[in-house]
Amino acid sequence: MPHRTRPMTALLLFTGVNAVLVSTIGPVYDFVCFLPYWERRRERRRQEREAASTKVFGSS
Repeated sequence: MPHRTRPMTALLLFTGVNAVLVSTIGPVYDFVCFLPYWERRRERRRQEREAASTKVFGSS
């Protein structure tokens, strides 16, 4: 015989966990996407692209 289920408790717990996750995703997303590491990497790649394009145009 299976144990008694508590659908209302499960629903409230599920809703609560989702509410917490939804409320924290914004700051986590901002933290991950705007880390200084990504800014430095983006700037380094831009400089590499500029250097490669000037090398191509300078040699022709």
